[in-house]
Amino acid sequence: MKKTAFLFPGQGSQTKGMLSEFAEKSVVRECFEEASDLLRYDLWDAIQDESTIDITETHRTQPIILTCSVAIWRLWLSNGGRIPDYLAGHSLGEWSALVCSNVVSFNNAIQIVEKRGRLMQAAVPVGEGVMAAILGMDDASVISICQSASDNDNVSAVNFNAPGQVVIAGETVGVQRAMKLAKNAGAKRAILLPVSAPFHTNMMRPASEMLGLELEKVRFSSPDIPIVHNLNAEFERDPSKIRSIMLQQIYNPVKWVSCIATLRTLKVHTFFECGPGRVLSGLARKIDPIFEVFSCCDLRRFESALDALEKE
Repeated sequence: MKKTAFLFPGQGSQTKGMLSEFAEKSVVRECFEEASDLLRYDLWDAIQDESTIDITETHRTQPIILTCSVAIWRLWLSNGGRIPDYLAGHSLGEWSALVCSNVVSFNNAIQIVEKRGRLMQAAVPVGEGVMAAILGMDDASVISICQSASDNDNVSAVNFNAPGQVVIAGETVGVQRAMKLAKNAGAKRAILLPVSAPFHTNMMRPASEMLGLELEKVRFSSPDIPIVHNLNAEFERDPSKIRSIMLQQIYNPVKWVSCIATLRTLKVHTFFECGPGRVLSGLARKIDPIFEVFSCCDLRRFESALDALEKE
């Protein structure tokens, strides 16, 4: 039997109207109702086209993405979908993985990521920090460029998403300087990303420290399904260490290529993206074109993913 892994997306996967094809699935709507009751606004309404709620605001994006992912996971299980061998989540998506592996409860996670979003946004005033994608350069070159560009302006490589696709972040002036250096050094593209803060940089340490006070009140358990973590591309079973990893993750780089490499060494070649969008599906194919990759972002793809495993 093929070894499988579920991948949970992070910020940037959200779009208005997402999951609309799942509207009649009671499992999905119940999951949204549960989250809405906790946050006291209608999350399902927020993601549909007619809503005026801005789902790009970090404190809204994070619980919305988490709810989307957990809703699809619950629908998968209710349809008899096979439990994957491993889980991984990109940045925020790690919280989805924790919920689906029963490390933390959905109720706790919803409130944690809403608070996480507020703290991360508050850590850096709007306009003082940005993120940018550097395309067509190797990791070492991007790291070197960030070091050259830093001067007194903090900038670093923060998301190692795929070969030739690295995200940098930091103070606005430093990131702009690094983008110019990257273009001069032969990068195919250097693109500012539509995010509101420099995530996964040292500038996020205050957010991590404040969130740590909240996490002390939350019960963490050993995972039912092994999770490979962004921080070190390794697995962890100790609940207290997982709590620490999730705090360090806020101000450390996302080692996504390394996470996928860890899974590949364990003979995983079939991946299912559990959540909105197909960002992680695309990254998996860039990392290794021989991977078998499925997205569950709409009903047709969800049913195709179910069928693929049933035919084994």
